[in-house]
Amino acid sequence: MVDSLATPKGQAGPAPSTNRIGLTLADYKGSPSTLCDGCGHDAITSQIIKAFYELGVDPYRVAKLSGIGCSSKTPAYFLNRAHGFNAVHGRMPSIATGVSAANKELLQIGISGDGDTASIGIGQFCHVVRRNVPLLYLVENNGVYGLTKGQFSATADIGSRLKSGVVNDLPAIDLCGLAIELGCSFVARSFAGDPKQLVSLLKAAISHNGTAVLDIISPCVTFNNHEGSTKSYKHAKETDIPLHEIGYIPFYEQITVDYQAGEVEEVTMHDGSHVLLKKLGNDYDPTDRVGALNTIRKAYEQQQFLTGLIYIDESKPNFNELMHLVDEPLASLKEDRLRPPKQVLDEIMKSLM
Repeated sequence: MVDSLATPKGQAGPAPSTNRIGLTLADYKGSPSTLCDGCGHDAITSQIIKAFYELGVDPYRVAKLSGIGCSSKTPAYFLNRAHGFNAVHGRMPSIATGVSAANKELLQIGISGDGDTASIGIGQFCHVVRRNVPLLYLVENNGVYGLTKGQFSATADIGSRLKSGVVNDLPAIDLCGLAIELGCSFVARSFAGDPKQLVSLLKAAISHNGTAVLDIISPCVTFNNHEGSTKSYKHAKETDIPLHEIGYIPFYEQITVDYQAGEVEEVTMHDGSHVLLKKLGNDYDPTDRVGALNTIRKAYEQQQFLTGLIYIDESKPNFNELMHLVDEPLASLKEDRLRPPKQVLDEIMKSLM
C-alpha cells in the first residue's frame, strides 16, 4: 500500500515555520530534560521556549542565570544558543546585577526555586528587587526542597503535610506580596499547568524594563504529591498511583487548566486533595499597589493561589538608569575609557582630603 501523504522521493518536505527573525521553534530549545516525568518545571520550560520564539528574541541576546536546586537545572533545557551562568545557592541576583551593569544589551532571565529564593537567597532577592535590575526573575515554586528529599521550603503553606505525616506549623512567605512591598515594578503569579496564561505573562515580563518577578506554582510529582499537599497536580487518570515503592518515581501526566478571568478553579490532585486557583478579573487594576497587597492577603485567607498580573509600575527607573551608565555596554568599552588618567585620580583624591 502506498502512503499518499508521504513526501515523494527526492523532494524536500515542508519547511518548518519561522518567527519574525527567521528562526524555528527548535532553535529555542535546549538539552533533553533530566527532571522527573511530569515535573511542573518542564511545563514552564515549554512556555519559556514558546514565549521567546513568538517574541522573536535572538537567543544570543539572552543571558540565562540560576542558583542551585531542581529549578536551577532548567536553563539547560531552553535557549541553547544563549549565554549561561549557574551561580551558587541563592546568589543568582548578584550575578544578574553584574551582568546587567557590564552589558545592558543582554536580556536576562533568572531561574530560581522557592528554596533558592525564599530561604538562603531571601536577602539577595530583596536587594535585586529594590534596585529594579532589568531581569525576568522566575520562581518555580513547589513548596519543597526537591534535591534534598522533600523537606518543607519557606513557601510551604501552613498546615500542609509531608509524606511522613509531619505538619508545617510555620506561615508561608508570599514572594509576590514581598516583592510589591519592596517596590517591584512587575509582579505576577501563574500555574505551570495554565499555558495560555503563563506564556502571556512571560511575554509581558520579558518586555518589561526592570525587575519582573513571576512566581509560578510548579508541582513536584515526587515529594509534594500526597495527601495534605497544597501544591500538586490534578489526578489525570482514575487509577491508584504507587508512591511508597523505594527508588520508584511514578509518571503523571501534566495537568492543564482553562478557565475564565475572575473565576475560581478547584484542581483535584493525584491523591484526592485539592488546590484553589483564582484568575484575576478584567476589572482588577494592576497599577494599584495597595489594592494589589489587599487582594493577595484576601486570597491567602481564602486559601487560594492568585494568578495573573498582580502589580506593574512602568514609570520606575531601572538600576542601570539610576547608575547613569553610558549608552554603550561597559563590556565593550576600551581601556582608555574605563581607566581614568592620573590627573582625574589626583583630583578625586584631593577632594577627599
